[in-house]
Amino acid sequence: MNANKILLVEDNPDDEALTIRAFRKSNISNEIVVARDGVEALDMLYGTGPYAEAGPIWPQVVLLDLNLPKLDGLEVLRRIREDERRKSMAVVVLTSSKEEQDMVTGYELGANSYIRKPVDFEQFVDAARQLGLYWLVLNQYPDGHPSISSG
Repeated sequence: MNANKILLVEDNPDDEALTIRAFRKSNISNEIVVARDGVEALDMLYGTGPYAEAGPIWPQVVLLDLNLPKLDGLEVLRRIREDERRKSMAVVVLTSSKEEQDMVTGYELGANSYIRKPVDFEQFVDAARQLGLYWLVLNQYPDGHPSISSG
């Protein structure tokens, strides 16, 4: 069962540690699974490559950086939205990109939300708390949705 997992797709170890620390400081105890590039994220979501034996994961929310090695975040988002079973998966772009076009393209591809990483840690903790409250507590999925079942 993968319910309540968070998939963090982040290649920068400092941003990864900061994100996890911010979630923990906000009392968000969900398991956080980390993919460090776009290919690894898709392998985890589809249970392919090195994750074939473990099978696919169905996180409650995907936190997706855009500037990733191997396959960028916008392409990861595009592939998730093209998949009939995963197109309703919650994907939040969480990035340091300040490019307006990245935001426009992210929403055009079906991002549920677009959050620029705050530079200040306390602001980041507050953003993590609000993000967790919304996507992990308040947001509701219909019965049988893959993000709340074994997938």
